[in-house]
Amino acid sequence: MNREFYMDLAKSGAAFPIGTDLVVHEKNDPRKVMFDGVLLGKAVEEASRRYNAPLAFPLMDLKLEKALLLDILGVSPENVDTYHFETTPTAEMIEKVKKELPARSLPRIDATCGAIKYIAGSTDLVPVGMCIGTFSLMTKLMADPITAVYLLGMGVQPDEEETVGTVKKSLELACMAVKRCITLQIEAGAKAIIMCEPAANKIYISPTQIEEGSDVFDRCVMDYAFEIKDLLNKHKVDLILHDCGELTDQMIERFVKLDPAMLSLGSSRKLWDDARLVPKSTVLYGNLPSKHFYSDEKITKAQVIEKSLELVRKMKEVGHPFILGSECDVLSVPESIGTINEKVSALVNCGGCGCGCGHSHPRKAA
Repeated sequence: MNREFYMDLAKSGAAFPIGTDLVVHEKNDPRKVMFDGVLLGKAVEEASRRYNAPLAFPLMDLKLEKALLLDILGVSPENVDTYHFETTPTAEMIEKVKKELPARSLPRIDATCGAIKYIAGSTDLVPVGMCIGTFSLMTKLMADPITAVYLLGMGVQPDEEETVGTVKKSLELACMAVKRCITLQIEAGAKAIIMCEPAANKIYISPTQIEEGSDVFDRCVMDYAFEIKDLLNKHKVDLILHDCGELTDQMIERFVKLDPAMLSLGSSRKLWDDARLVPKSTVLYGNLPSKHFYSDEKITKAQVIEKSLELVRKMKEVGHPFILGSECDVLSVPESIGTINEKVSALVNCGGCGCGCGHSHPRKAA
């Protein structure tokens, strides 16, 4: 898509969450919706209309790529969430994945693609796909990725420590699975892909190593991210990069080299400060603490309004293209749904309004 689309959206004062999970879980049978492409597409459309989001965000389900990869390797579905490689994946395992992956999918992936196809063919919304980042998927394949990545950053070789080899081979497998899921979504009609790399943060990767000159972040995160970006560029599909983890300035500086259309960051970051690190060709999105919307003890509606207005005001002051939104997807918590919906509504109404009154107003130019 033309990059001006995102610029115009930011100028309009747009404000919306990633909120499809809320709508899906309002349905009588959410599981049925999640496995039916048309029903899921209609839920995505409903969320987009409700929250005035021209971007039709899918469910942020970051388990699909792991499930696809492990299905090929013969791991039973009930063991996928807890499964970790106990030894380094073998050449035979990698070859098996390479051979079988191009013809494989899973019912949930098919439903996601069906929803994208519905959005592309039956609405005027922008169909958006979703994937986990390669590094974040690798962390789900190992019991202790933190230590292994640290050793890799120290220069330890696979013949000195097996877990270093496991990191490298897991990244190779993860990248293949991610690219397969992206390709399926592009074939279904996705015009943008949200790549979620929440594990690419200072918990999993040592900021000290990066400051001392280690290329561990580049080797473990960026090299594979550029592979994904090349795939998207080939198909003229936009990258929306999401990372709600604890980041350093150096990490953000590396991410912007991907030239994402939008950059979505967690509430630990002050976006008006991060604007100095991000070219104005990239729209900053976020970053209200939506993970806490379920509890008034964590954040009240009044505080959501206060933080929203602060973001809108300060982003105008620094003059960076900005869309007010959630720091991550807003998950449905049944016992707190009323509280969550009130705060989401406050978010939506604060974008162009600027007064926090809680009523819809025509959007004002930023």
